[in-house]
Amino acid sequence: MAIQPIRIFGDPVLRTKAKPVTTFDKELRRLVKDLTDTMLDAPGAGLAAPQLGISLRVFTYNVDGVVGHLINPDLSLTDEEQDGPEGCLSLPGLRFDTRRAHGVVAKGVNMYGDPVTIEGTELLSRCIQHETDHLDGIVFIDRLDREARKAALKAIREADWGDGPAPTARISPHSTFGSAR
Repeated sequence: MAIQPIRIFGDPVLRTKAKPVTTFDKELRRLVKDLTDTMLDAPGAGLAAPQLGISLRVFTYNVDGVVGHLINPDLSLTDEEQDGPEGCLSLPGLRFDTRRAHGVVAKGVNMYGDPVTIEGTELLSRCIQHETDHLDGIVFIDRLDREARKAALKAIREADWGDGPAPTARISPHSTFGSAR
């Protein structure tokens, strides 16, 4: 196993848009293995490469006993929405209700460059959206309404891992389905 340290909120790599994967080699397969091993050890429902400090468009997921990965994702979201608790391995111990699309069709490739399509609703949809946000430099608290974001930032400042500089949250450039203020 290759368990890697997970970057914590405040690390600049979490706010940087990741680069598309263009080389499908042994190093990429090692990254997918490291992401998977680290995600399962944490444990988490998903983990994106930037959370390991690697700015590439790769994430892994573990939802309902299905473990997989997606590279260079392109998402199509349903108009139907869902609200529910969401957390992040880069914000340990924090959970906030977050609005997401109820369903997703995610297209990309696997670690060998073969086309992959993942369709999901509820938790799988939430996970894929969350991890793709990481690839775009977005953290889930960016999708919260003003009051919830304020509470999240307060909780981060008070967390034992939150002793760095005061965190900043930004409004997501992606659709928040009219829920952000």
